[in-house]
Amino acid sequence: MAKKMLYLPFELIIEILLRLPVKSLLRFKAVCKSWFSLISQPNFANSHFQITAATRTSRILTITQTLPPKFQSIDFEINNDSVSLNHNFLPPPYTYCQIKGSCRGFICLYSFRDIWIWNPSNRFHKQIPLSRFGSVLHNFTYHLYGFGYDQSRDDYVVVLLTCYLITNFSCVLEFFSLRDNTWNEIGKTHLTYLNPCQCKAGSFINGVVHWLAIKYDLGVDVIVAFDLMERKLFEMPLPNDFHHSRENYGIWVFGEFLSLWVKDYPNNTTEIWVMKEYKLHSSWTKTLVICAEGGSSFYKPVCRTKSGDIIGKDHDRLVKYNDKGQLLEYLHIDRYADDLAMYTESLFSLPGEL
Repeated sequence: MAKKMLYLPFELIIEILLRLPVKSLLRFKAVCKSWFSLISQPNFANSHFQITAATRTSRILTITQTLPPKFQSIDFEINNDSVSLNHNFLPPPYTYCQIKGSCRGFICLYSFRDIWIWNPSNRFHKQIPLSRFGSVLHNFTYHLYGFGYDQSRDDYVVVLLTCYLITNFSCVLEFFSLRDNTWNEIGKTHLTYLNPCQCKAGSFINGVVHWLAIKYDLGVDVIVAFDLMERKLFEMPLPNDFHHSRENYGIWVFGEFLSLWVKDYPNNTTEIWVMKEYKLHSSWTKTLVICAEGGSSFYKPVCRTKSGDIIGKDHDRLVKYNDKGQLLEYLHIDRYADDLAMYTESLFSLPGEL
């Protein structure tokens, strides 16, 4: 008796593939031409990203400033899986590279020469030039970079707020639209800022890029934000009674919330402040205090896992604490891996780039 061949409708195959991890789908592109075509489609990538929201893999990217720089991708959820990433799209001699943001699987990399938008999962990358103001490098200029996604236009955007200290203390805001492939200048703002940590990347959440800065005219610390949909710059105050030295705190994204971490050196602890309702100043709440292992005063949180644990950097280690502040595990990394960020695996390419 002849064996009966199994048959799956193509619609069912699509539903199965949409629920698989990115790593498997990239391998399955080699199965046949129809699978290659399907998995390469932007609509498939978008559906996959939405369907796997609760299960998609998040990884931590670290950069070691060696010659050439080393890129390491770490999955803290699965046995601390760590792999070296190929970055041969960066031409030699790239000796300096910073992460300026991450969004929907893409990493925004900055060097003194140009900017790269890179998806480490599918190796898609695109080079964009520095802007007119971003090319100006001297001790009297601060560059605040950010990167995010404008859902209304299906567009990825690099943002640059350039602050001049010698020409009327003015600020100029520019943004690069990946869809339009061009820099746009909003022009000088009536707001003037300083930033003692200009190398820090902006934090992207709720369609908005956020930075910590000093309002020059008043000398007070504020959160400066740029809305990618409305193309508007605005401010948000820090929590009431938030009196800390500027070098001891930073801004980050705590799950679905805009958040601040604060180093309390006398007590060797790290405080986590969360804005529970976006743009509502009264919703700022101190939610957690982490007492770092061994009384270390260098622990800085990086991201929160799907299970609610907090991963941060402490010298040459990535350290995970639970939502009670209890140590769970740690992983040694290169001591010179100072620049790191969380990214989510995706199949995305950029608009118009296939």
